[in-house]
Amino acid sequence: MEINNDSMAYNFILLGLTRSWELENLFFVIFFLAYASIISGNILIVVMVIFDSHLYYTPMYFLLANLSCIDMTISTVTVPKMITDFFRERKTISFWGCMAQMFLLHLLGGSEMTLLIVMAIDRYIAICKPLHYTSIMNHRMLVRFVLLSWVVGFIHTMSQMVFIVNLPFCGPNIIDNVFCDIPLVIKLACTDTYIPDLLVVAFSGLLSLICFILLLVSYTVILVTVGHHSSGGLSKALSTLSAHITVVTLFFGPIIFIYAWPFSNFSVDKFLSIFYSVITPLLNPIIYTLRNREMKAALVRLRSRRINFRQNF
Repeated sequence: MEINNDSMAYNFILLGLTRSWELENLFFVIFFLAYASIISGNILIVVMVIFDSHLYYTPMYFLLANLSCIDMTISTVTVPKMITDFFRERKTISFWGCMAQMFLLHLLGGSEMTLLIVMAIDRYIAICKPLHYTSIMNHRMLVRFVLLSWVVGFIHTMSQMVFIVNLPFCGPNIIDNVFCDIPLVIKLACTDTYIPDLLVVAFSGLLSLICFILLLVSYTVILVTVGHHSSGGLSKALSTLSAHITVVTLFFGPIIFIYAWPFSNFSVDKFLSIFYSVITPLLNPIIYTLRNREMKAALVRLRSRRINFRQNF
C-alpha cells in the first residue's frame, strides 16, 4: 500500500466530551472507575473459568471468557487515552495512532460479533438438541470457533482499513468524538469518499443489522421450539436466554445506529461510541454473573480456595 507522506505526518484533534474543566474532572473520576470495574469484572470471569474445571469444560463459559477478553481489549484501546485527554487542553492523536485505534476496534468488534453468533448456536444446540450437545460442542470445536471469530474480525477490519489508510488527509483535522472512528475520519479526507462510505455501510452497518436480526430470529426459534414441548421448559429457556438477548441488544444497538447512515449529515453521537466501548463491557460481567447461578457458585468456590490457601500459609 502506498501511503501519502502528508498523511503520515498528519495529526487529528479530538474534541472530547466537553470543554468544561469542571465536567472533565467529573468525567475523569467516572470513566476511571468504570475502566477499573471493566478490567476487574472481566478478569474475574476469565479467572473463574480458567480455575474452575466445571466452567472451563462447559462451552458457554469458555466462550464467555473469550468474550470478556475482547471486551477488556476494546475498552483498553479507547478508554485510557480518553481518561488522560481529560487533563489536556489540546487532545491530539497521530495519523498512525488513529489508524491503529480504528483497526483494533473493528478487529475486536468483528470478532465479538462472530462470537455472539457462536454463543447463540451453542444455546440452540444445548436447548434444542441436548443429547448431541457434548459431541457437537466439544473443546476442539470451541477452539475452532474462537479462531474463526478472530479471522472474521481481521477480514472485517482489513476490508475497510485497506481503503481508509490510503485516503489523503490535507484539510480539516477535527474529530468530534473521544476516539477515532471510521465514519468521522472518512469525512476529513480530501477526496471523493463514496466508495469508503459504501464499504462502511456494507461491512459495518448492514452486516451488524443482518447479524442482529438473525440472532433475534434464532432466539425466537429456540423459544418457540421449547414452547411446543413444554411450558415449564419455555420459562427456563427464557431465563437462560435473557442474558444473551440483553448483551446482543446492548452490543448491536449502538453499532447499527452509528454505522448504518454514513452518507447523511447526521453527526455521530459520541455518547453512543462511549456506550459500546465503556458501558457494554461494564455491563456484560454484571449481566452474566448476577443472573447466573453457576457463575455465583463458581465465585463462592473461588473464594473458598482463596481462604483455604491463606490458612495453609
